[in-house]
Parts: sequence; C-alpha cells; structure tokens
Amino acid sequence: MIKNVKIISIEKKTVSDGYLEIDGKIIKKVNKGEPPIETLNQVSRVIDGKGKWLLPGFVNTHTHVGMNLLRGYSDELPLQRWLQEKMWPFEAKLDRASVAAARRLALVEMLKSGTTTFLEMYHLFMDDFAEEIQDVGIRATLMRSMIGLCPTEEQEAKLKEAKEFALNWHQKAEGRIQTMLAPHAPYTCPPNFIKRIVEEATALQLPVHMHLAETKKEVDDHINEYGLHPVHHLDELGVLKEVDWLFAHGVFLEDEHLEVLQSAKSVAISHNPISNLKLGSGIAAVSKWQQYDLNICLGTDSVASNNTLDMVEEMRMAALIHKGIERDPTVVTSIDALHMATLNGSKALQFEGVKGIKEGAEADFVLINGNQAHLQPESQLFSHLVYALNSQDVTDVYVQGVALMENKQLLTLDEEKIIYEANHEFRQVMSRL
Repeated sequence: MIKNVKIISIEKKTVSDGYLEIDGKIIKKVNKGEPPIETLNQVSRVIDGKGKWLLPGFVNTHTHVGMNLLRGYSDELPLQRWLQEKMWPFEAKLDRASVAAARRLALVEMLKSGTTTFLEMYHLFMDDFAEEIQDVGIRATLMRSMIGLCPTEEQEAKLKEAKEFALNWHQKAEGRIQTMLAPHAPYTCPPNFIKRIVEEATALQLPVHMHLAETKKEVDDHINEYGLHPVHHLDELGVLKEVDWLFAHGVFLEDEHLEVLQSAKSVAISHNPISNLKLGSGIAAVSKWQQYDLNICLGTDSVASNNTLDMVEEMRMAALIHKGIERDPTVVTSIDALHMATLNGSKALQFEGVKGIKEGAEADFVLINGNQAHLQPESQLFSHLVYALNSQDVTDVYVQGVALMENKQLLTLDEEKIIYEANHEFRQVMSRL
C-alpha cells in the first residue's frame, strides 16, 4: 500500500489525497483519505507517500534504443544525409556487445525519467533485448524492423526472422512484452514487400508499425515514383483496413490523408516533435489530427536525433510548439499532452490492462517529489505536470506492482556499471570505423 499520497487521475482530471492498494500486479483499491486500520494490518508493506504525487507511467511509442551509442554523433544534417552518411555506416560496425550496452544505457535513462513502457523498432539482436527486458521488469513492445531495399529472397528471410521473433515473444514476461511487425518506411520498403508484411501480420493478428511522411523529400520522392502520396498508396494497396497501424511522425499529412487514415481499421500516430525539429523535418499538424478519430501518442525517436529519451521534455514540447506555430494558446492543452504521454500510448501499444490509476488496472505508475520549488503552488498541479515538471523529480517507478526504482535508486539495473560499459563500447565501435 502507498498511503498519504496525491493520486492523479488523468481521465477524470482529478487530484485526491488518499491511498493505493496493490494486490500482485493489479491495483486493488484507490481511495481518498486514510486507509482503515484493519486494511493496514493486512497488507505486506506500507509506503508513506507524503509529499509525493502518483500518476500513470510515461509511454514512449517510438524509439530505436539500439542506437543509444549514437547520441550526439551527428548533428545538423537533414534526414537522408544523416542516415546515409552517419547513422548507417556507424550501425554497420555495431556488434552484440555494443548494442547490448546501448540498450542498457537506454533502460537506465527511461526508468529514471519515469517511462514504464516503450516501443523498440530495430533489427539487431532483438532476442537478447527481450530476455533483458524480462529480467529488468519494464514493459515494452518489440519488433524486428525490416528494410526492403534488397532481393526478394532477402526480404523473405527478414520477414521470416521478424515473424519468428514476434511469435516467440508476444505476450511473454508476464504480459509485459508485446510484438508487432515493422516495415521501416514506404521509402525503404517496396509496395509488394509492405503487402507481404501486412499479410503475415493479419495471419498472426498483430499490429504494424512504420515511419510515415516524416520529411517533404520522402513524400515528394514517393509521389514522383508512384504518382501517389504514401497514405493514398497504402490505401490503394488495400493494407490499411487489414490490421491495426501505429505510424511514427506524420509530419506531412493533410486533411485528405487524415480522412483516409480515419477510415482504416485502427490508426495511432506517434508524434515525435523534438526529433522532427532537430532533423529539420518540420512540425506535424497535431491540432488537425485531433479533429479525426485517431489515437495520438508521443515518442522520442532515438537519442541520435533527439537527443534524450525524456518523455517529460517530449510532453512539454508537444504542448508548447503547436500553440506557437498556430498562434493559439488553446490548442493541444495540458490534459491533451498528458493523455498523449500516458494513456494514449498504452492504448496504441495495445496493453489493455494498463488503464491508468483505477481499480482493476495493472499497477504501472510513477511517484514524483512534489516538494520542489518549481512545482508550487501545488494547487495548479495539472499545469505543473506539463509546463513545470522535470524528469529528475521522478523518485519511484512501478510496473505491474513491482518497484523498478525506489527513492531514485534503480533496483534491477547497475547504473554505474552500465555507464562505464557504454563508453567502453562506444570507443570500440569508433576504433572499427
């Protein structure tokens, strides 16, 4: 039990002083006031949450944490040159040890900043990562990403590997791991390969994740080659109504494209504002997205283009940038941003048991130190969570009722060792370049 804590319900837009009782991985009770003496005597452990705020954990719906050694490696380049001249040559020199070190570094950063769930879209050593997640206790949606700029035989080999990984790990680790299939993007996957991936996802009843309309060049090139915007092309291929989709970026989506996506089976879009800004890709029209029946969530992208996995920063940017670009302070409200960073993300990643701070939901939540000067006066709490919170204010992280960080101390990761190994492996990769 956690007592004497401020409980934040994002759905109800309420704050109450009360207590939370956890039974196994499920929230058993959420009540105001003091817990009854008889209940206190029955629980195995009581934590005093005085001065802390309790809210759902953050959900990062688009990352490539296998790239975590690339933080700061290349700045101030447009996406295509950044990928071809810097990212892909560096990634070609990654080995099992370097990717493992990168991912452990990412897990430290995510947990310490309050992320309880994330999506990893990558292609190297995915089974290793799933095993690590199983041990660490965090929640994740994983996929073996596929680039299809290769012969058909190689495409099929990649798809076979992706299917096997998805089948082996879907709903494993006490349900903390989900899987998807993932064509990288329309500009790296020929139409027939996308159709093949969707065919297999339909058979496996899995969602599909893909980059979409991230840059103007990407969209213009697609129109020049196929005569259609990528969204209209996907619609023509007949794949949008076959599976649930989670797209990343969507910077170049207009009303006509949003109407098509709205009519698809189920579409979520991961908004990545900081990465899109840093790469000069543009600013997605999120307030326009909100006019359609689409699930809008948030992602950081990789630290090579962000350069953090800090969902608090991402949430604040999402709330601020659209106000500025549209010269309208009423768009993308603080409540909108909180939903995008938490509950919308859980829905997009299809963790049905993660439903916020309510009885019967899985106990994924964070505690924040509310006794900070920048979080006062505390009566303006919802404003503070978006416009004033610092991720360093996160003190505790729970997933399925298990503490992964307590009083800012990680319990399932050796932070000092991981930081040392990450720097060692970075030097090893640089020596191979």
